[in-house]
Amino acid sequence: MKGSLTIGTDLTADVEVSCDVAIVGSGAGGAVLAAGLVERGLKVVMIEEGGYFTRADFDGDESKVFPMMYQDRGTRTSADIAITVLQGRTVGGGTTINWTTCFRTPERTLENWARVHGVVGYDAASLAPHFDAVEARLGIEEWPVSRINANNDVLYRGCKELGWEVTPLRRNVRGCADSGYCGMGCPVGAKQAMHRTYIQDALDLGLTVHADVRADRFVVENGRVTAVHGSVLERDTGRVTGTKVVVKPKVAVSSCGAINGPSLLLRSGLEDGPVGRRTFIHPVIAVPAQYERVINPFFGAPQSVGSHHFFDRGEDKVGFFFEAPPIHPVLASLAFSGFGLETYEFMETLPHLSAQLALHVDGLHPEDDGGTVSLRRDGRTRLDYPIRPFLAEAFQEAHKALAKVHFAAGARRVLSLHAPMTDMRSEADIALLDEREYGSLKHQIFSAHQMGGCAMGPDPETSVVDLDLRHHAVENLFVVDGSVFPTSLGVNPSETIYAVAHKAREAVAAAV
Repeated sequence: MKGSLTIGTDLTADVEVSCDVAIVGSGAGGAVLAAGLVERGLKVVMIEEGGYFTRADFDGDESKVFPMMYQDRGTRTSADIAITVLQGRTVGGGTTINWTTCFRTPERTLENWARVHGVVGYDAASLAPHFDAVEARLGIEEWPVSRINANNDVLYRGCKELGWEVTPLRRNVRGCADSGYCGMGCPVGAKQAMHRTYIQDALDLGLTVHADVRADRFVVENGRVTAVHGSVLERDTGRVTGTKVVVKPKVAVSSCGAINGPSLLLRSGLEDGPVGRRTFIHPVIAVPAQYERVINPFFGAPQSVGSHHFFDRGEDKVGFFFEAPPIHPVLASLAFSGFGLETYEFMETLPHLSAQLALHVDGLHPEDDGGTVSLRRDGRTRLDYPIRPFLAEAFQEAHKALAKVHFAAGARRVLSLHAPMTDMRSEADIALLDEREYGSLKHQIFSAHQMGGCAMGPDPETSVVDLDLRHHAVENLFVVDGSVFPTSLGVNPSETIYAVAHKAREAVAAAV
């Protein structure tokens, strides 16, 4: 039985439909779950706030893509405006605009979940068959060192010169053309994102998808979700059209991510337990550098090598890991902390620029509670994320380590994204970084990985869902996405979400 996909302009009259399972969100969690449920013969309806786009829409124009496929039109930030939050808003969610990097969950992280948070049954052996399944479906394989671009070669060459661990990354691609435009949607259809894989699989078997529909709330009566209420949105403006979608399911699933998911539960009056608390974001700092040689950091597979040399800095310190982001003009200009002529001169050197990232492993430090998702008075989502001293210390050390990588790779000038920048012309200048301040509004901070906020665990006082991802207080409500992680991962989260969703299929199907 063929399914259907409607977009906002198709929905000119109110819709009311009943089904076995309603899924809110179409990203890594919702898509994998939906495919498994329709395979079992269940009637599944999915609603997605973002639009539906295909390779024909992916022309590499940053000015179009950010408003089209990113949360808040690419302007989402923490409440203090200190942290830029990059997050997908489209059919396929973050998988449509991510940089394809895939990792299995580190065993250190899984061990922490079991020991500290009581999350058992998620060890490496238990997750292995689920990882195997999604890796086969999505073509997840190691990217050859021979094909890394010049920007990734900086990280590879610098770490090798320093004697630090660095390895090729695995990517979910088939027939990649090395365009470098993964963050704007794959123009050749090589990225095995959800809209091309699991969602299409599910559509072929009967899934119904309503795109451009924002989930307003779950209606909960007598401890059960009886309906999901949604509003149709105008694609270009995000305004509500007045048309409503009501889905009446036997089982409801929140799969709309670690910021929108807690917000949806809070709007639905589901405030029991730590909803929105312990939100983790892998806070990122970036260190750019200028090279005599041409880098052209906007071309080639965007992330193809990484280093976990500083992943474990001990229990009392926050670890971090290194990756190389693509640098396209709009993203580069937004990340730069200067103004006027300074920005012009910086952008003029773009072909010779390399930037390297340090992503910080929040949540494993015993005093790290991460951030909090809450609702503003007008119902909009708010993210508060304090930068505590142990994280600021890690930012400082990460800046210095990345500066060393750049100089080891032959940089002629290394910069920090403070205002004003720290301008380093030799390795001796790295000491200047010890004179700078670190934390909120002291330098640029980013996040592309949002996790937590609806943690899984056995105790309703410290978790939102149980180990089957069922809500502790609402018997037919599940949460299946990265918000269930009790800490951050220390690696890019997409593959862990795929595997956790694959594992959750049985429990959700059994609840119907």
